[in-house]
Amino acid sequence: MEKQDLGKRKDEYACSCRIIHEDILRSVRKQMPEVVQLCNLADFFKLFGDSTRIGILWALCESEMCVCDISALLNMEQSAVSHQLKILKQSRIVKNRRDGKVIYYSLDDDHIRDVLNLGMQHLME
Repeated sequence: MEKQDLGKRKDEYACSCRIIHEDILRSVRKQMPEVVQLCNLADFFKLFGDSTRIGILWALCESEMCVCDISALLNMEQSAVSHQLKILKQSRIVKNRRDGKVIYYSLDDDHIRDVLNLGMQHLME
């Protein structure tokens, strides 16, 4: 790619004028979440930034499962799956219940399923 092409692309994302549209700023500012909420949302989306966690969540969309089943499904060591489940549980993305010696994991709520489905829909467009 030539330098001229790079310059054109860079300008594509910049305003050619220096006018601040105060009415737009006021309107958007009213709708913007607090900085703390934006940081929390960013942390939430970081949880979806690991393919192992995505695999676990996708599996749990289908069924409640124990660590052994998830490990077999994903062809991974139990310790690696357990580590990711701990992160997801601490973030209230998954929950667990005990049945005798077996601990079953499931999604904490249907919002997680919705987030995954929306992401997949976006990729399929």
